[in-house]
This record gives sequence, structure tokens and C-alpha cells, in this order.
Amino acid sequence: MINGYSLDPHPSIKVVTEQYAVVRIPRVKRERVPANNVDIVETLEQAIEKSDTANHLYAAKVLGPSRSSEGVTLYYILDMYNYP
Repeated sequence: MINGYSLDPHPSIKVVTEQYAVVRIPRVKRERVPANNVDIVETLEQAIEKSDTANHLYAAKVLGPSRSSEGVTLYYILDMYNYP
């Protein structure tokens, strides 16, 4: 559990892990984002290179994937690296 949310993975998902990613979010103060707004990359450097704050794309460390109570696959934002 993180911040009161269950990390129960979807049956098709093998492992919930910490990963670097580029996340698309309209406002920085988000705790979690849908999987379709997350682009997983290998390194923090890659995430920073692919980020574009003008288009709301931020480098982040995320935890997931996880299934919400509504059945949506989510990633939880652990750290943001290049937000204003």
C-alpha cells in the first residue's frame, strides 16, 4: 500500500516495480496517473531527454503498474525531476 492506495496488480501484470518514466500530466500535483499517460524508459537521463514541460511531459520515478478500485491501470508518482 502507498499513500493509502492498494498496489494490487491486474491479473495480467506480473510485478509492481519502481521505474523511470515520462509522464503526461496537466498539473504537477498528482499522486497517480493512468498507464496510457506513462512512457517507461530505462534511465533517468532518458526520461529527462524525452520530457517537454511545455507539453506537460515530465521526467519521473513511478511505481506500478497497479489496478485501481475502478479497474484502471495506474502508476504512482514517487519523484518528479523537472517540474517548475
